[in-house]
Amino acid sequence: MNNDKAVATFFELKESQAVSEPALLDELWAGLTPIGRDFMLGAWSGGELPSGHAMDGQLELVNWHGKTFDSYHDVKPLVCRDENGELYSNKDLGKGEASLWAVEFRGETTASMVYDGQPVIDHFKKVDDTHVMGIMNGKTSLVRDRHFYFYLVRE
Repeated sequence: MNNDKAVATFFELKESQAVSEPALLDELWAGLTPIGRDFMLGAWSGGELPSGHAMDGQLELVNWHGKTFDSYHDVKPLVCRDENGELYSNKDLGKGEASLWAVEFRGETTASMVYDGQPVIDHFKKVDDTHVMGIMNGKTSLVRDRHFYFYLVRE
């Protein structure tokens, strides 16, 4: 899938929230552009790209809002809303926070968030200047050899 088709497919899936086959999401991912760490700096809201993964719908249950990348070594991976609607970093759920690295994944080096307290890495690729697609990877995130797919929107 070329980049233009990948971008169009991303926005169709984001809007519809239809459950997609992982093979389609992997093809979409392959058509997107890797990014450097600086691209990720700042605050992002997020959502999922449902694929039948066990994580589908779980972030909504904890009032997940998104991620904040204050610097390479100060990343809040699970920014949630409390009962009053205020944003906070859910360090308990995330088992700490995270850092931002350039990591090779599927033969490409791209910005990736490494959790401090668990064997999980979120890899990111550019959709456009305000959207990235993410794939959660790691020992505990793979379910039946499937990844969890999500997106972030720059705030």
